[in-house]
Amino acid sequence: MKRTNMKIVVNRVLLLAVFMLSTPLVASPPTAFEGRGLYVSYCLLCHGVGGKGDGPLAKTMEITPADLTTTVRSRSDTILTKIITGRGRQMITGRDRHNLLSDAMPEWGALFSDDQIHSLIAYLRFLGNKKHALMGDPRVGMQLYQEYCSVCHGVEGDGDGIMTKLMGIMPMDHTNPNETNHLSNQALIESILSGKGRYMPAWRGVLSQGDIEALVSYIRLLSH
Repeated sequence: MKRTNMKIVVNRVLLLAVFMLSTPLVASPPTAFEGRGLYVSYCLLCHGVGGKGDGPLAKTMEITPADLTTTVRSRSDTILTKIITGRGRQMITGRDRHNLLSDAMPEWGALFSDDQIHSLIAYLRFLGNKKHALMGDPRVGMQLYQEYCSVCHGVEGDGDGIMTKLMGIMPMDHTNPNETNHLSNQALIESILSGKGRYMPAWRGVLSQGDIEALVSYIRLLSH
């Protein structure tokens, strides 16, 4: 009986290997992940790495960009869109909405598509609601995630990887903030380094500390 079960497991693993070699895994980047790229390129110089309004140009230009970790929370997506694009006027005072946060706020309406604005707002929401800092480069983390994690956690991170059906396991859904937010960065790092439970493998000696920090950063953006 044991030999039969082992044979089934081996056959499944071989089928999995063939599947992975013949089928490219393509993930749609998390919305906040794409928004982070736009933020780094266009917003960081004034608003700063963490969105506190302390970017390198703020002091040089003698301007006071908004602290996005607080101001974004009280604004709807509609208002944020108008602030970013510079379109629309405030209903009470008639003042341009893009000047609500700073007179130096550029109008990005001609540069960003609607999808890009949606992605940027998703990242702003992350900055305003995050409980854990991004430790590494999520761009690196995305590549590593597809290579090492997606087989169980799924290409989109929602816990439906090919191994879940083969082995009857239920990996953590990294897109669900209720499952990830209560875990500190260090707790996630330790789970990746040392493994967890019967099926979560230990990646110590395979992935570097920098690799794991990048993975944790990508996981944080998956839930936003």
